[in-house]
Amino acid sequence: MGILEGPAPSRTTSSTSDLTRKCLLTYNGNMVVTLDREQDVFGAISHPARRRMLDLLLEADRSVNTIAGQFQMSRPAVSQHLRILLDAGLVTEERHGRERRYHLVPQRLGPVREWIAHYERFWDDRLQRLQKLLSKRSKE
Repeated sequence: MGILEGPAPSRTTSSTSDLTRKCLLTYNGNMVVTLDREQDVFGAISHPARRRMLDLLLEADRSVNTIAGQFQMSRPAVSQHLRILLDAGLVTEERHGRERRYHLVPQRLGPVREWIAHYERFWDDRLQRLQKLLSKRSKE
C-alpha cells in the first residue's frame, strides 16, 4: 500500500481551481501526488477561449472587462478562464485601484515551444527525405 503525499482532494466546492486542477500521479514505490506546472500550461492552452485571451494579452495588458468584451460569455466565465491561465503561470495579475489588469508571461510557453520543435524536426526530416526521393525519381 503506497503513501499519498500532498494535500487531500477537497470535497467542498469553495474553490473552482480545486475542482478543475489535475494532479500528476507518479509511482516510484510510493504513490506521490504532484502539481505539474508543465501540464498546467498544456491544459491551460487546450481551450480556444484561453488561447484567444493569450492572443489579446500579447497585444497589450488588459482588464477583465476589456477581455470579457471580446467574448460572448459572462464576465465570471472569463474570470474563471483567466484564473486557469494565472494558475499555470501564463499571466500575471496586477491591481490598479478597483481594476485587475492581466499581463502575458510568454516565457511560460517554453514547454509548448519545445514540444512543437520536436515535431518540426520530425516533419523537416520527412519532407527532406520526400524531396530527395522526388528529385531522384525525376532524374530517372
